[in-house]
Amino acid sequence: MEYRRSHIKGGCFFFTVVTYKREKLFNIAKNIELLRESIRYVKQRHPFTIDAFVLLPEHIHCIWSLPQGDHDFSTRWRLLKSFFSRHCEHKHHALKPSQIEKKEQSIWQRRFWEHYIRDEKDFIKHVEYIHYNPVKHGLVKAPKDWKYSSFHRYVEKGVYEQEWGAYTSIQLASNIGME
Repeated sequence: MEYRRSHIKGGCFFFTVVTYKREKLFNIAKNIELLRESIRYVKQRHPFTIDAFVLLPEHIHCIWSLPQGDHDFSTRWRLLKSFFSRHCEHKHHALKPSQIEKKEQSIWQRRFWEHYIRDEKDFIKHVEYIHYNPVKHGLVKAPKDWKYSSFHRYVEKGVYEQEWGAYTSIQLASNIGME
């Protein structure tokens, strides 16, 4: 079976990207900063907008909007994973260039999940999924308590109240995330 990706130019996409064997790479501050640097590196070369984001210990959920006329999120993810892998000190020392691909494979799962955001309702469902994800995984009691999330930016913009998701369970669609 051939795996097919969406090729909608200028689209908005939800992604799930997971570390290899779900290793908790993002419990390490140095790796969190390296991921930020990797994102900046890729955005400078291939612009995109991050509409929503959450970083958990072993996976990332985010929504990206691509520029008009551009559908190539695969190159962006390949570059981001590659940059991170080349600079990560994770279990590898002085690798030869021919070993970089193996290193990347030992840091990230080979593929990623992507979903084309169809409309405003779909966008909201995915943003809520992203922001509630740390609670869903039992990492915090409320989205406001998770540091590595765009939830705080949404609160500043007045989209969410600070206490959203804190005292009631949020019902999320079961087909979102593919973790």
